[in-house]
Amino acid sequence: MQASPSNREILSVSDLTKAARRLLEGEFPTVFVEGEISNFSTPASGHWYLTLKDDKSQLRCAMFKNRNRLMRFVPRNGLQVIVRGRISLYEARGEFQMIAEFMEEAGDGALRRAFEKLKSQLQAEGLFDTKKKKNLPGLIQHLAIVTSPTGAAVRDVLHVLKRRFPAIRVSIIPVQVQGEESTQQIVEAIAFANRYEVQPFDTILLTRGGGSLEDLWSFNTEPVARAIFDSDLPVVAAVGHETDISIADFVADIMAPTPSAAAELISPDLQSWFANLSQIERTLTRLNQQVQLQLRERLKHLQRRMRHPGRRLQDMHQRLDDLEARLRNSYRHYLGGLEFDSPRLRLQVACKQTLNDHQAHLRLLENKLVSPGIKIHQQELVVQQLEQRFLHQSERIIANSTHRLTQTADRLDAISPLRTLDRGYAIVTKDDEVVKAASALSAGDKVRTRLKQGEFTAEVTETKEDNDI
Repeated sequence: MQASPSNREILSVSDLTKAARRLLEGEFPTVFVEGEISNFSTPASGHWYLTLKDDKSQLRCAMFKNRNRLMRFVPRNGLQVIVRGRISLYEARGEFQMIAEFMEEAGDGALRRAFEKLKSQLQAEGLFDTKKKKNLPGLIQHLAIVTSPTGAAVRDVLHVLKRRFPAIRVSIIPVQVQGEESTQQIVEAIAFANRYEVQPFDTILLTRGGGSLEDLWSFNTEPVARAIFDSDLPVVAAVGHETDISIADFVADIMAPTPSAAAELISPDLQSWFANLSQIERTLTRLNQQVQLQLRERLKHLQRRMRHPGRRLQDMHQRLDDLEARLRNSYRHYLGGLEFDSPRLRLQVACKQTLNDHQAHLRLLENKLVSPGIKIHQQELVVQQLEQRFLHQSERIIANSTHRLTQTADRLDAISPLRTLDRGYAIVTKDDEVVKAASALSAGDKVRTRLKQGEFTAEVTETKEDNDI
């Protein structure tokens, strides 16, 4: 017996195609299909339409404009490709089709060939030149981490920084690290870190966890490579695992094999840093003492070399008196043997002239004797200036080191657990161990509670765990 139409569910064509579409999209949300391209067309809308085929079947495909603009090649008929997308139904014609989201040339080497091509191009332009790479600051004050805020990479980095040097200020600039929008977000994040002026960054860490070559492809794009190269701030790249190498790694100023290794590279060990500061202080003190000792020895040496001007003047006067006496004796001797005639007068004039010359020479010597005192004074001024310059330089270096040490101490104090007491929190201990969860206590346990001012002992009457806190 046939059922009457009134007892059957009758569907419209639209209802049936909608139901079929929902069924297909639910069953095949993401699939990868390999085939040969045929009937490829690019209408004015910017969308791509093509047919994938093998030797037995055909599959119509559509790749919309917002997806195909990210492609690194233009498809052509006869090309063997792998397409990632979802299966759907074009309701207007009731046609079974695939909505393509990503396409690459078939074969394992397609992405690798694109990688090598871009690598060769950028290397020829000098983007990998080690002479153009920037040095990291001696002590990073503010670090910008460009990464996914929910990935494992950022957790690894923060864990290492907290262990090694918690005083480094860290800001996370969140980006997608894969997908169609990731490239542009990474480029914009690097530009933002460079122009941020409220609390300027001094280093950028670009990082993500491991993945396939396709997953890491955003870090193999030309826009990201040029953003790293154009950055005024030094960029540390840590993309993927140790076996993953990206274009970003080649362009970056520092390349690290993993996110954790990058954190080790950019952070000093706290204990070693304090030990270095102590060594610098001891070195400065020793140099100060050595220079002062050298200056004192030099001054003593100059004082020994310079005779007192008074004693030199006495010696000159004595020598002058002796010369004058010898001259007078010679004058009387020659006058006694000559008659009072013209030759005698000429001799007398000559003797007077000689005496005048010696007196002039004496005055010249007296003037010169003043100069040793002046020279000593000048040397003393030079020594004083050297001492002042050294003391000023030493005070400046010690002041700078002290200021940096004070800054670090303030940051360490800011992250101290005891500072939380100032904001009304308390520290609860049981048997001298800090209690971190209510599950660690039982009714009747004695606990000690420390406040900002004082502490008290209490007995637990009831415990309750709240995982939402």
